[in-house]
Amino acid sequence: MQTTTNYTAIGRRKTSVARVRLADGSGKFTVNSRPLDEYLTIPNLRMHAMEPLSVAAGAAKYDVTVLVAGGGPTGQAGAIRLGIARALLKASPEIKTALREKGLLTRDPRSRERKKYGQPGARRRFQFSKR
Repeated sequence: MQTTTNYTAIGRRKTSVARVRLADGSGKFTVNSRPLDEYLTIPNLRMHAMEPLSVAAGAAKYDVTVLVAGGGPTGQAGAIRLGIARALLKASPEIKTALREKGLLTRDPRSRERKKYGQPGARRRFQFSKR
């Protein structure tokens, strides 16, 4: 019986949460049971999500399985990126400096500002009428 090593991690961005699992394999990448290029149709978002794998040169030896929920495509791509970086860090701790230099281990704290009462949005005010 062959034992495969699994590394799991969670990545978050805005309201998106991605659960990432790295397993020994041939480099297959699935997101919510679909291929990556079918799930993230915008090329820039695909490159953004795959960035940690390009920094860690031996990344083709892992199969990446992602379950992502919440938010939109940009937030999901960012969550996938952070999850992959954290899982790669568990797989090989020696690439920490390379990931840190590229800013791949830092969670992006920016999220949507809440709507305030007496206003139509977070900062937008209702139109002022002098008369």
